[in-house]
Amino acid sequence: MRSELGNEITKLRRAGITPGLAVVLVGDNPASQVYVRMKGKACDEAGLYHETIKLPTDTSEADLMALLERLNANPEIHGILVQLPLPRQIDSNRALHRIDPRKDVDGFHPENVGKVVVGDPTGFRPATPYGVQQLLIRTGVDTKGADAVVVGRSNVVGRPMAALLLQDGPGGNATVTVCHSRTRHIEQHTRQADILIVAIGKPEFVTGDMVKPGAVVIDVGVNRVDDPSRKQGYRLVGDVKFQEAKQVASAITPVPGGVGPMTITMLLYNTVQAARQWARG
Repeated sequence: MRSELGNEITKLRRAGITPGLAVVLVGDNPASQVYVRMKGKACDEAGLYHETIKLPTDTSEADLMALLERLNANPEIHGILVQLPLPRQIDSNRALHRIDPRKDVDGFHPENVGKVVVGDPTGFRPATPYGVQQLLIRTGVDTKGADAVVVGRSNVVGRPMAALLLQDGPGGNATVTVCHSRTRHIEQHTRQADILIVAIGKPEFVTGDMVKPGAVVIDVGVNRVDDPSRKQGYRLVGDVKFQEAKQVASAITPVPGGVGPMTITMLLYNTVQAARQWARG
């Protein structure tokens, strides 16, 4: 997919347009720093212009808002991403809503949320659920008429994932159930899933006996668990108990290395889409 994107970036550059992405990092959260580095590396490899703007932890909300306004007005920047989480003194929703929706490549602005729900292709789909949908499409998983169960209802993954699976077209037309912390007998729902997408933020929450034989399992979770046998003292696991679930599933994504690379790929796709739409006026 990145190779395909490279061809489109080459065409845009020949037309005098270099897609540009600005990533804003407030504070020194270690995980956020890793994500931001990976995004910058991916931009370099793809040939995108990018800026990473690092601000101290005590940055005021007013200063962040002023920076976002400058980026909104910068013609070299087609996409703006504010890395979450933000420090407590900054209202995340206010910051995300200050980004020009035409540059909101994370897809969190209410205008883009609405466009995704109604199937407007000019809206930016959040990168993680967009990546999951492309993963299904590119590996030949037929979603049409399938029972899809999404575990988790966050605005970042669960809700937009359900909206994408419901849409008419490739990677859509599924019958969708969304489970969450108030769902009764959640295992009864997960065992019915032809496609099970888990994004609940609980380490190894879904066990093998919760998976329907032959199901496709997409694990969106990334959790640190203590592991004294590892040099760093921890290991990364998903929201699914991988070793158990893989004995039952027909296909399953690993953690790390499954959904994560797709998320970064779709961020690049959204930035190129933003540049293309900007060029059209």
